[in-house]
Amino acid sequence: MADKDPRINRRIRAPEVRVIDPEGEQLGVMTVEDALERAERFGLDLVEVAPAAKPPVVRIMDYGKYKYQQKKRTAEARKKSTRVELKEVKLRPKTDDHDFQTKLRRARGFLEENNKVKITVMFRGREITHPEIARDMLDRAAEILADAAQIEQSARMEGRNMTMFLAPKASSK
Repeated sequence: MADKDPRINRRIRAPEVRVIDPEGEQLGVMTVEDALERAERFGLDLVEVAPAAKPPVVRIMDYGKYKYQQKKRTAEARKKSTRVELKEVKLRPKTDDHDFQTKLRRARGFLEENNKVKITVMFRGREITHPEIARDMLDRAAEILADAAQIEQSARMEGRNMTMFLAPKASSK
């Protein structure tokens, strides 16, 4: 039995407990033996719901059903949570305008799916002597995508690449 699981039935160590019946009504403070007897009459388990309270609070319930509902709740919460991924669009200083527009359409799609986008301009050979070309491309990309994205990190050199990070705008949905 894991530490996070509540104590049930004979595992409850307190001499006296505050008991709540299956309908949520308080039955008052009684010994664990009396509480276990009541739970058996209902055909259910005695589950410690507030071990830190004085005296500890126990509830008469179906423990198997309770665990199943907890599991379903955590699965539902996990399903609703979204993970933001980082997608990358690569360009070159000599990328033609049509190809540039195609790459930006792809980046817009990533942003609409609520992913962050890293736009990279890769230099080869002597192209690195003209970083202003890459900066102009990245500035133009940010301008075109301004309605769907906000700049998270502006253009900067990293080795032979110039990169810029875009995040989806919060009000895009």
